[in-house]
Amino acid sequence: MAVPALKEASAAIEEAKKKEESAFFDVGVDRSEMGRPESLRYSILTWVLEERYDRAIEELKDFLDKPSEYPNFKNKVTRYIHHSIDLIYAIKAKRSFPGINSLTRAKQQELREKFKEHYKELQYILKVVEKIQGDLRVADVRSTIYVVRALWLATVGIIILGFWLDIVNGLMKTSIVVFDDGFGKLANWLAERIGF
Repeated sequence: MAVPALKEASAAIEEAKKKEESAFFDVGVDRSEMGRPESLRYSILTWVLEERYDRAIEELKDFLDKPSEYPNFKNKVTRYIHHSIDLIYAIKAKRSFPGINSLTRAKQQELREKFKEHYKELQYILKVVEKIQGDLRVADVRSTIYVVRALWLATVGIIILGFWLDIVNGLMKTSIVVFDDGFGKLANWLAERIGF
């Protein structure tokens, strides 16, 4: 009976160490700074906080390999994604530092500050990736608006040209004939009045 009690005590000690270590690396994350729940930033930061670094790295690589609607998206974000992966490795190294409890308080604090710094930088880099994606989306919408506006102006121009040609070739010729006939009748009437 002593062995199960020993296992339970050992498990409780391990759990207490884990809680102490997670409290040591507590970043004080504001959930609103993690982005929308369906965003890349939210997923990656959640995986990092839950210490599932391999899953976060895998998701970043999948995001980079996924085909994009925008042709130059991959070129713009590749270096940011690679830097994010490096930051995740750095965070992993800081959190799983062997013998952290044997370090002095100053070194532990320095390690904790480096962890926070890496985490904040990762958060910033992921915001930059989202901004690039948003900027490309806006540029795409703008170019679509320009194309639609150009088509609209071309259509209006063609309609105005059609009316102009119709007036010049149809109505104007008719008007000249009517004016010429009216002028001829007026001239004949005046000639009759004068006696020519």
